[in-house]
Amino acid sequence: MLKRSIKITFRLNAKEQQSLVKQVNKSGLSQEGYLRSLINGYVPKELPPPDYFSMTRELHSIGNNLNQIAAKANTTGHIDKTVFQYEANRLRKAVQDIMEAVTAPERRT
Repeated sequence: MLKRSIKITFRLNAKEQQSLVKQVNKSGLSQEGYLRSLINGYVPKELPPPDYFSMTRELHSIGNNLNQIAAKANTTGHIDKTVFQYEANRLRKAVQDIMEAVTAPERRT
């Protein structure tokens, strides 16, 4: 059985349909998903630019490198742990901020 068993049908004119298709394509969602977001009080954001994913991969790579440095430093004992932790937290926050700014839906006002 479907999770959503209630079907709603409504009509649009050509201009409204073109606008809906344009907005749906920008969001990368299905029409149903786009409309559900609107109903739930959120305006879906546009898909991020292609560079977004390469940038986040790069940031994750930097994070992995920091982890490797930390592991090596733990064995040799030659790192300031407070500075490393601060930098690791900055990196984590930057990745979070980028993802939120680009992909999180905004509450409708």
